[in-house]
Amino acid sequence: MGSIATKLASKSAEFQSMFLGQFPEQQLKAGNSEKYYQTLTDFDFICLKIQYPNFGIEALTRDYLLVEDPGKLENLADDKQLTLEQIKTLKIIQQTLELSSHVLNQDSNQLVGQLWGRLQSFQQREIQQILADAAQSKSKIPRFRPITASLTTPGGNLLRTLTGHKYSVNAVAITPDGKKAVSGSDDNTLKVWDLQTGKEISTLTGHDNLVNAVAITPDGKTSISGSDDKTMKLWNLEKGTEISTLTGHNFSVRAVA
Repeated sequence: MGSIATKLASKSAEFQSMFLGQFPEQQLKAGNSEKYYQTLTDFDFICLKIQYPNFGIEALTRDYLLVEDPGKLENLADDKQLTLEQIKTLKIIQQTLELSSHVLNQDSNQLVGQLWGRLQSFQQREIQQILADAAQSKSKIPRFRPITASLTTPGGNLLRTLTGHKYSVNAVAITPDGKKAVSGSDDNTLKVWDLQTGKEISTLTGHDNLVNAVAITPDGKTSISGSDDKTMKLWNLEKGTEISTLTGHNFSVRAVA
């Protein structure tokens, strides 16, 4: 158990929630960038926030994004600004967590394996310390620790993996503002995704067979899908509901626009 976990263990659940939820942002607002940096490069804090019921991987990732918000940095004096190397280190950790989010959302106990599988090739002192602390952390559940960087590392083309469909994904369309995606699958459903968080917004059900094609209107509010059930369906993306079903085809619908 690390120092942060030791200190929090004797505190009330309310205090623990406030600390994990607010401490990093409070440090930036107070002009204490070094404490903010130390907290987000502390394996103990990373592990606790991911596993705490009220938070998780998305809430933790938002802590790292604070350095990209000019409004959060306005209280920092010139000599308190984070260095480019510190920002780079935080970005590496943030991207690692995003790459691992689809795994950690299912099982937070995979954190050690995910960190070791993605970060071993980075030589920053703080990252190496995270790996060392992760290796020494105790767990009641057996876990694997990769001996090489065998998983996709941050900084490449892959940003995150979206999971939720039960079968193959046949089509994907992205809203004009680039913030959402709609996918169509062999599981007969469409799913609407938040691309900034990687979270599923809604599941659109109604087709009786696999979904082959998806398109989105220019205003980003409506989607149309084509299916092997010989129909097309219009969907309200804001409400996550079906608007209407278009019938007339005698065979599968393979494309829509």
